[in-house]
Amino acid sequence: MKKVLFISYDGMTDPLGQSQVLPYLQGLSKAGYCFYLLSCEKPAAYLQNKKLVQQQLAGFNIEWHPVMYTKNPPVLSTLKDVRKLKQKARQLHQQHQLDMVHTRPGIPALVGLWMKQRYGIKFLHDIREFYADSRVEGGIWNMANPLYRLIYKYFKQQENKQLASCDGIVCLTYAAENIIKALPAYKPATPLQVIPCSVDMNLFDASLVDDTTQQQLKKQLGIAPGDIVLSYLGSIGGWYLTPQMLRFCKLLLDAQPAVKFLFITPQQHEQVHALAAQFGIPAQQLIIQRASRTEIPALLSVSTWSVFFIKPCYSKLSSSPTKHGELMAMGIPVITNSGVGDVQAIVQKYQSGFVLDDFTDAAFLQVINQLPAAVFNQQQIRQGAKEVYALDKAIDKYKHLYQSMLAE
Repeated sequence: MKKVLFISYDGMTDPLGQSQVLPYLQGLSKAGYCFYLLSCEKPAAYLQNKKLVQQQLAGFNIEWHPVMYTKNPPVLSTLKDVRKLKQKARQLHQQHQLDMVHTRPGIPALVGLWMKQRYGIKFLHDIREFYADSRVEGGIWNMANPLYRLIYKYFKQQENKQLASCDGIVCLTYAAENIIKALPAYKPATPLQVIPCSVDMNLFDASLVDDTTQQQLKKQLGIAPGDIVLSYLGSIGGWYLTPQMLRFCKLLLDAQPAVKFLFITPQQHEQVHALAAQFGIPAQQLIIQRASRTEIPALLSVSTWSVFFIKPCYSKLSSSPTKHGELMAMGIPVITNSGVGDVQAIVQKYQSGFVLDDFTDAAFLQVINQLPAAVFNQQQIRQGAKEVYALDKAIDKYKHLYQSMLAE
């Protein structure tokens, strides 16, 4: 049985670990691979969700080795995390004689390249984002600061070395594939798979939410018969353009007074309330909910449409928004923007919503004016999710890549 070290800087006790790491490893474990899962966990989330993760791993050939994420001070804390990950990775290799290291970009990829160079094991470079550029474009690394300019230069150099040295590549979008293949460090002989962020089609399925449950939920949320619901799913701030989304909500409310806005988000509820007030959206039109992963499908099922605006920039061409697959699996049409991964091409192919090229009032009103007459086919949208985002397809692609990399 082949032994694989999987390294993630995202915690398994965070939502991203729950949706975009554990399901893949569970599927690959069933295919006969043995995993040692090394992740950086935020202390509060770890205390709250540790048992949940352990339950999800029970019965699978996955051994979880969490280390605690260090937040402060900046830069030095990251160096400390790199050292902790290397120490644990070295220990695991000495104990188990690993066959491959599979890493996410950024900090994990530094460790993956080090493992490849030091121990000669296979290195799968899972490029979920263009890491260094995303830190700059996301405002995390201020390039006016000489220290961050040095850090950016260092990570770009490392990214070239990782691309040149790895034994296999995964990226999330065809837009990213085109960019990667044009880079001088890319070797055409290195196998590459495009695997978008996947969705569990068995969990995100509107047919599993019966009418009684939905009506009870609407009553609980204060959604009256005849109300239209525009939802938003996910985190607030950062790449997600919350002010622009709420400005869109205000214009939609002016056009359709029966609309309610449902935000399903784990944090920063006060920020949503404050921005809604700033744009003149009455508090009674706004519903904000926290939800566990298993509660999200029922909440989404009350949506007429869903909106997400993401900052369009170079690094986001590598991005596959998890929320997009989940919304499509539920058959919900989206209102979104261009310049993010393959989203525009997918929406257009499956006639599953509207894509804006800018965030002007004129662009917003053009969509808003089309909404009353717009007709969407829920089953066609769900079929699109099955073809693009289905978890079983993602696992099959990983399985084929593993087989080609680990063939004797």
